[in-house]
Amino acid sequence: MTPRPEIVCICGSARFADQMRAANRELTFAGAIVLAPAEADGAVTEEQKSALDALHLHKIDLADRVLVVNPGGYVGESTTREIGYARAAGKSVTFTDPG
Repeated sequence: MTPRPEIVCICGSARFADQMRAANRELTFAGAIVLAPAEADGAVTEEQKSALDALHLHKIDLADRVLVVNPGGYVGESTTREIGYARAAGKSVTFTDPG
């Protein structure tokens, strides 16, 4: 039986949606199962944002590692919280821009 593919959860600011889609494609073609943030087409209510944030933490729980998409080294408040959550759960955290 083939080993289970690595599960990677992508985290990052919504402003980097294009870069997250590119990372998703690259990881998928490399054979990983990718869990990514939901993309909203318009305005999101505070209630929806809260629910999506909680759902994303569950995606981190399922992942083997977290990839933070952070062009220019930018990491916002929500992403910082997700990184802390992932590290507290013992997940490996890597960055697209380690600087």
